[in-house]
Amino acid sequence: MLGLLYAIEQRRNPQLRALHRMALIDPAPLTREYRRQFEAEFARRQASPEIQKLRDELTASGLRERDPEAYRQRAFELGVAGYFSDPHKATDLTPFRVVARVQDSVWESLGNFNLIRDLEGMRMPSIVIHGRDDPIPLASSSEAARALGTTFVVLDECGHVPYVEQPAKLFAALDPFLEETNPPVRR
Repeated sequence: MLGLLYAIEQRRNPQLRALHRMALIDPAPLTREYRRQFEAEFARRQASPEIQKLRDELTASGLRERDPEAYRQRAFELGVAGYFSDPHKATDLTPFRVVARVQDSVWESLGNFNLIRDLEGMRMPSIVIHGRDDPIPLASSSEAARALGTTFVVLDECGHVPYVEQPAKLFAALDPFLEETNPPVRR
């Protein structure tokens, strides 16, 4: 999202350093409506019987008392499991903290946003890659690729984290793009 917002702003303000290329990997929802759809889908997934079963197993494990740090780690992983095509793959993740107040403030600052309109006619080497099972609607990334006039790659059996779920497929799509768009070496 930040990369897209910068590219849009740079287009309006040519004094900003221009981007040479852009790789969008499971980008954030690009309209207010896609954001609403994402939030509903993510909530549905987090409430699914499969993820609830994993939470119940964690509670019953006694890990909270035996190893509080390991418990916090697993609780974090289950907190983001809805992003995955297979929630069981939400393991060995680096925990991060999202402050809800800050996140809400960022989204609210965008108002009734539609970044797809802002991408229309923007031409730079780019690629959009999206996991078919990402809770962020596939249509959001598809429209971004269309607006940018660029390649759209869909990764099967993959959610929002292709570098964890499908790294070989991700890099098979990304590496050729990066190689083709490498800036010339300055001497």
